[in-house]
Amino acid sequence: MTSLADRAQGLLIAQACGDALGVPYEFGPPLPENVVPQMVGGGPAEREPGEYSDDTAMSVCVAEALRDHPGAEDRALDAAAGSFVDWVKTAPDAGRQTRRVLDSASAPTAAAVYEAAQATWRAEPEAAGNGALMRTAVIALARPSDRRAVARLARRFAELTHPHPDCVESCVLWTEAVRRALTGGGLDVLSGLDLIDEDHRDIWRDRLDAATGADPRRFAPNGYTVTALQTAWAAISSAPGDGAVQLTIALMAAVRSGHDTDTVAAITGGLVGARWGASAVPREWSRLLHGYGGYDAESLGRLAMSVLP
Repeated sequence: MTSLADRAQGLLIAQACGDALGVPYEFGPPLPENVVPQMVGGGPAEREPGEYSDDTAMSVCVAEALRDHPGAEDRALDAAAGSFVDWVKTAPDAGRQTRRVLDSASAPTAAAVYEAAQATWRAEPEAAGNGALMRTAVIALARPSDRRAVARLARRFAELTHPHPDCVESCVLWTEAVRRALTGGGLDVLSGLDLIDEDHRDIWRDRLDAATGADPRRFAPNGYTVTALQTAWAAISSAPGDGAVQLTIALMAAVRSGHDTDTVAAITGGLVGARWGASAVPREWSRLLHGYGGYDAESLGRLAMSVLP
């Protein structure tokens, strides 16, 4: 069995690998089964090979905030909000909803960003993009032995920019699945149903049952937080094998789903990486990793470890 340290590092490294693997295919159509995704860079922001995008950049902001303010949720939220606002000023690929919220925040604080998110939601009540779900996995590192604390953190970090209930609850469910995998509990995306609104549990059970073992391409387009989660879970639950085999197949399936490929593959990588660890990540991928914050695979692993209590 892999160690907690290996799984913690795998969470962030596999997420970044999925992100960088999906970059060249972002906003493209679903790909046929015989296409083997390659980490060749490009995409709308013209990334370098192995360069991760906004999904991992925002996760880095969250991880650094949690590292610097252990046990102090309000301070960590403020730090992350400030980092988001600073990051978006030069980010070439922030999501539309995320950018609108951060650009309209009156100050680089959690309160101001939250207020801007609420205003955006009032103006667009159906806005439920995947921009919070893409950065949620690292939250599991902060309190891996306390599922309710992790759920609370996931909720609060999601609400910073994406307050729609579908966004918040998708983050709670996915973060609990990541926390469970991180602590050796295997892959179970239904394990957090008791952590969300009781009236919504059957809806989410149906959504996740529909994705289990399904073709990930079935849920395109996947910019909506629900279909992003379904696509990622379909990619993982339909991937045979274990360890490096399952991780590789799941990430490739996530990319083949098309549309928001970097985000869906990043979400996939966070969970499957937490299950199988950094030792399962192919070296030909991890050696190319780099991006926001100057992190490579080795330093992303150290960052993940620094968040653990």
